[in-house]
Amino acid sequence: MEDRVLELHAIAMDEFGLRVAMINDDAWNSPTPCSEWTVRDLVNHLVVEQLWVPPLLAGKTVADVGDRFDGDQLGEDPVGRWTDASVAAQRALAEPGALDREVHLSYGTVDARRYCMEMASDLAVHAWDLARGLGVDDRVDPDLMAEVYRYLSPMAGALAGSGMFGEPVPVPGDADAQARTLALTGRRP
Repeated sequence: MEDRVLELHAIAMDEFGLRVAMINDDAWNSPTPCSEWTVRDLVNHLVVEQLWVPPLLAGKTVADVGDRFDGDQLGEDPVGRWTDASVAAQRALAEPGALDREVHLSYGTVDARRYCMEMASDLAVHAWDLARGLGVDDRVDPDLMAEVYRYLSPMAGALAGSGMFGEPVPVPGDADAQARTLALTGRRP
């Protein structure tokens, strides 16, 4: 996985971005599987995550950045804002040596490869959430979902205990990687 982390992140960005491009003007207030989040809230969440990437990879801490990215970051052009933020994040991650750095997150300092995979995982799962909110095809790249499951499954207890995910949902033993990943994050595939 480690040698593929940028590739997986790019695939996850494409999966989420594909669904962002499908949002019609009347869909921004549609509900999503994320409790209390509309389509707009979900896209804003992912835009904010992308906005954090360049300063964090540049060595800034959460305290250094402060509340700069709090609140609505979508403005009047949510799709354009997604595009700008995602391009800047990918550019920062692809800089020579970027993945060899340490990143100071709210829960501690981690290596940038782990941060990149964390971002890819969030994008992949939220691509499904966004697809469900829009009522469009919710199949996410199966290789990406298999890697996300491998990354997240050792953290199953911590995910549920974090308060950011629901309790894992049981799935049949022959469930595919997407169903297993979604169930692990408290979603009902």
